[in-house]
Amino acid sequence: MNATTVGHDGKLRCRWCEAAPEFLHYHDTEWGFPVSDDRRLFEKLSLEGFQSGLSWRTILVKRENFRAAFHHFDIDQIARYTEHDLDRLLEDKGIVRHRGKIEAVIHNAQRAQELIKREGSLAAFIWRYEPDRSQLAKPQTASTSAQSIALSKELKKQGWKFVGPTTVYAFMQAMGLINDHVEDCSIRIKVETARQHFQPPG
Repeated sequence: MNATTVGHDGKLRCRWCEAAPEFLHYHDTEWGFPVSDDRRLFEKLSLEGFQSGLSWRTILVKRENFRAAFHHFDIDQIARYTEHDLDRLLEDKGIVRHRGKIEAVIHNAQRAQELIKREGSLAAFIWRYEPDRSQLAKPQTASTSAQSIALSKELKKQGWKFVGPTTVYAFMQAMGLINDHVEDCSIRIKVETARQHFQPPG
């Protein structure tokens, strides 16, 4: 099966970006581009947790609602959430109202504070798990990797929730630790260039 699709501009892209209208911009401007901002990394880990059992489109179309509901994923602010905030979020129809997942974000914010205090930043810790190119499977043929398994295991050891190996692998794809655009995708070279100019934190 052809892994690419031809866009309205005549350029080849990963086939998955034609599955929903919201995917094209996300594919072209975000997915795979390296990220070192702690807030964005925490947001993506949180949203990947919310995606568990759901589609990414469900989460993506609600992303701005999530950002508003969770104070733009400010780690310190979320770590201070109280029962009042939990009740507020459970009543928010703009997000996924799953108690376990909401509680996990609050819990994980507290674990993130501990990690940042210990490691200097969430990014410095996360980017230690960037895989060597030789260890990667062919683009979009894997749902986990040795590195996602290792990162998942370490996060769980530190007490994080909803960070299984598949969730972590999707996070690594999205945040640029892996360039998983297929070989013929026109965005792959842009991501590769961004990765070459990226200075890993830490």
